[in-house]
Amino acid sequence: MQNSPNIEKWLKLIRTDGIGPVNFNKMLNHFGNIDAILGSSISQIMNVEGIGPKRAEQIFSSRNKFGIEAELELAEKLGVWLVHCQDDRYPTLLKRIDDPPPVLYIKGSLEKSDNLSVAIVGSRRCSAYGQEQASRFAHFLSSAGFTIVSGMARGIDTAAHHGALSANGRTLAVQGTGLAKIFPSENEKLAKLISESGALISELPLNSEPLAENFPPRNRIIAGLSLGTIVIEAAHRSGALITAGAALDYNREVMAIPGKIDSPLSKGTNKLLKQGAKLVDSVEDVIEALGYIGEQLKERTAEAKSQVQDRIEKIDEKRQALKLSIDEQAVMDCLDHEPVHIENIIAIAEIPAGKANSALVSLQLKGLISQLPGSFFKKK
Repeated sequence: MQNSPNIEKWLKLIRTDGIGPVNFNKMLNHFGNIDAILGSSISQIMNVEGIGPKRAEQIFSSRNKFGIEAELELAEKLGVWLVHCQDDRYPTLLKRIDDPPPVLYIKGSLEKSDNLSVAIVGSRRCSAYGQEQASRFAHFLSSAGFTIVSGMARGIDTAAHHGALSANGRTLAVQGTGLAKIFPSENEKLAKLISESGALISELPLNSEPLAENFPPRNRIIAGLSLGTIVIEAAHRSGALITAGAALDYNREVMAIPGKIDSPLSKGTNKLLKQGAKLVDSVEDVIEALGYIGEQLKERTAEAKSQVQDRIEKIDEKRQALKLSIDEQAVMDCLDHEPVHIENIIAIAEIPAGKANSALVSLQLKGLISQLPGSFFKKK
């Protein structure tokens, strides 16, 4: 993909000290175009609302500080392209927020269909239940035609991206680092898949490190790209709540999946529900929350759920064809799609620990169950 026209000038300005998205847009509105801003004097800069003498001097004296040429060479090497907010390819929904990033770094592609996006966010230290719900909602929504937006963090974000990819859908990952620094590092393979089926996105210089102060601004981009945000498991203080707050500020729909009232991971989501977020426990609830747009996609959502149900029935047929042993069947009867600890399996199945372990290994080899960290098991 080609960079936006005059991207060098846009980078020169946004990388100037004292200019963030808010001041950038104030200056652009005041002067009318990039050339006029770059050619302005200190006194002219001081005429911009909210910029005093000290800030004007800082802006004027640091215009040539950033290495534009080296940045663009690295972007080309990494397969990253840059788009500014006056380019027609810039995401329409994001352009409508109060402080859109003047320049976005993109690895992958942006499509018009990405205007139909839903964000799924939540805790990094999530439960197996949270991961399952993130993946399930992302899969169904992606199958219905939505692009799934998240932050590629551990936990809920990662599960949401995988859910969208499993439906062969599009997904966008907004990074709190530069795109030369994939974070977390264990998601490098996932990042490659996302760039091939959507895009990695950042507003930060390519070599920016994953500093704590980079993530709250990143969350506003996730909310800004999306028609609505679904929060799945968020502690009392959570980045997901920042994303939800931004979505409310932008007049976008905020939805939450309820969690256990005694779980710390549910504090944030349940607080959102008390404050008026839409409670969703099915994809149909999401469709309803999105109003007119959701109505247009009801048929596609029903079709996606039907396809998944067909797959479940095939798994059941496979299970019956495998003719499980008495011990295997006893273990299967203890399991559901919620994780169950091995000690509970042994107690409920009422079989010796050795036989239970043998049955669990056999069922895994047959592809009927999966093991989770901490000696938990669940049906596939």
